[in-house]
Amino acid sequence: MEELKLIVTPSPHIRDDDSTQSIMFNVLVALLPVFAAAVYFYRLDALRLVILSAGAAVATEVTFQRVRQKPLTIWDGSALVTGVLLGLIVPPSLPSWMMVLGSVFAIAIGKQVFGGLGYNPFNPALVGRAFLTASFALAMTVWHSPFDAVSSATPLALGAARSNIPDLFFGSVAGSIGETSALAILLGGIYLFYKGTLDYRIPLGIFAAVVAVSILTGQDPVFHLLSGSLLFGAIFMATDLVTSPVTNWGRWIFGAGIGFIIMLIRIWGSYPEGVTFAILLMNAATPLLNRWTRPRIYGQGVKANE
Repeated sequence: MEELKLIVTPSPHIRDDDSTQSIMFNVLVALLPVFAAAVYFYRLDALRLVILSAGAAVATEVTFQRVRQKPLTIWDGSALVTGVLLGLIVPPSLPSWMMVLGSVFAIAIGKQVFGGLGYNPFNPALVGRAFLTASFALAMTVWHSPFDAVSSATPLALGAARSNIPDLFFGSVAGSIGETSALAILLGGIYLFYKGTLDYRIPLGIFAAVVAVSILTGQDPVFHLLSGSLLFGAIFMATDLVTSPVTNWGRWIFGAGIGFIIMLIRIWGSYPEGVTFAILLMNAATPLLNRWTRPRIYGQGVKANE
């Protein structure tokens, strides 16, 4: 009789073909329409910023892991994704050295000091953007119109009355190079949802909270959904698998919290945009949301029949 072997392994016991590499590849593919729109509207500046940011992110991860004598993990694509994301959320006129510095900070401080991918509590790309905003406020708030280098105000600065919804949808407005075209961002989001990389609960939670607060305060909900960093943040930043909750209810609360904080900053704050800070604040609440919304263990609290 053939001897049976019992293999004991830790969970999860049900696995699929998804890997870090495949997930990061899906994100890069989803960013292609956004990158194409950025190059179309901002030409060489878009190429310059994204290439510099991506290169600096990968180089920083290699350097940091070499110094710490840790195995190289650049092949999983996470550093490349962080660099591309950061390059797409800055103004087109940002100096090259600032872009490189922000990308280095995002990887070194936002990711590697915590132990690398899977241990970072905050989205590294947003950590880099927050650093650039705090350190170089003027450079991070100088905006140019698409196709030229003429200074222009963003739709959030102009207000809903002076903004054109079709321009907001297609991207012919001033703003960060990858955040102006709602169409390109939505195409990327649809691809991520189709591939199973995007959980719909977080973006819908953000959108629902933004619409609710907009209606209650007499604002235009469509304008707030299409302007600024909201769409890009909801689809590509808030849904980061490492820094967002793992439970369904936690994701709904996480998204709603982000949407509420965004509107709180936009309407009553002195800063016109609040997506970066809203997501980072809710990143900090992720461990609590996971704990509070953790499903009950099967049979827990049930008394056995005596």
